[in-house]
Amino acid sequence: MNYVRMLEEFYELVKIDSESGHEEEISVVLKKKLEDMGFSVVEDTSKERTGHGAGNLVATMKGTLTDADPIYFTSHMDTVTPGLGIQPVLKEDGYVYSAGDTILGSDDKAGLAALFEMMRTLKESGEAHGDIQYVITAGEESGLVGAREIDRDLMVAKYGYAVDSDGKVGGIVTAAPYNAKLKTVIYGRTAHAGVEPEKGVSAITIAAKSVAKMKLGRIDSETTANIGQFSGGQATNIICDEVHILSEARSIDYAKLQAQTEHMVQAFQETAEEMGGRAETDVKLNSPGFRFSEDDEVVQVASEAIRAVGRTPELLTSGGGSDGNIFNGHGFPTVTLSVGYEGIHTKEERMPVEELNKLADLLLEIVRTVAARGRKDNGHG
Repeated sequence: MNYVRMLEEFYELVKIDSESGHEEEISVVLKKKLEDMGFSVVEDTSKERTGHGAGNLVATMKGTLTDADPIYFTSHMDTVTPGLGIQPVLKEDGYVYSAGDTILGSDDKAGLAALFEMMRTLKESGEAHGDIQYVITAGEESGLVGAREIDRDLMVAKYGYAVDSDGKVGGIVTAAPYNAKLKTVIYGRTAHAGVEPEKGVSAITIAAKSVAKMKLGRIDSETTANIGQFSGGQATNIICDEVHILSEARSIDYAKLQAQTEHMVQAFQETAEEMGGRAETDVKLNSPGFRFSEDDEVVQVASEAIRAVGRTPELLTSGGGSDGNIFNGHGFPTVTLSVGYEGIHTKEERMPVEELNKLADLLLEIVRTVAARGRKDNGHG
């Protein structure tokens, strides 16, 4: 493993502007790098549906072992803002920071750099391996839009790994929540607030009383809910007749998600009816959840590889979502691996070099573990 080469490539990648929605430049660079490594690369048609600067890149490396499971790794090419003109700097504490007033972009260019170094090392060593796919998505930071719109027929893996979570290398996100988005419109009746307020029905008051009835925040160990956005009204002398509310509910357990969303919808409807108004709520499943146990193959492989690189596997439950949620929904069993980055989505973001190195080691060990299992299952080891 050439750690110096990997660090230099990490610097190169974070310097390429790629704020979500503007992936044009980096997608060209990534495609060229993948082809130079020997991958067969296809850019899918998702940008026609997402409006982003690039489609997803699906890169396939044919293996030399026919008895090893085909697997995939996924990372995303876009970053959050402010991500223009990033200048990385390595400080004496062993962390890479942004030298300017920007994020660093280790989310998820650390994942990309480690994946690239893993494949270069694999090629240079001549080690036997099974089929490997890299799925590099656009628009992850814009709500996982690239993964949602991927051309699924391009993917052939049995299972895989999203290289995109915080925490020290060795963490495996084995459970992440279903996420539902609620769009609610409250209708009241307008009137002059000073002359004849009795004739009005305030949509703002309906909304406020509805929210006051709801269980929100931490519902239980698996479930959360939040009111995220509230808008409406024109002037203080007009009874507001329309309010728009955006909210969400999340749960590892789908039945609990349904119960929470029904509770929120009912609170809006009942309160509106009591006060002479009307409420309409559209509920949409934003992303599917997933839950794996230590007995599932995708977890067993990662755990075995983590032990092989000298770490202890830590099975984690996440309250957030990733492309892994979407790919699980597409039918590809996927867990998310900790990358080691810290303070992501802030200007204080930093990447420990030690974790970047360990991540590359782990990715290579996953490929080796899959290869060894294939040989064993077929009586060759």
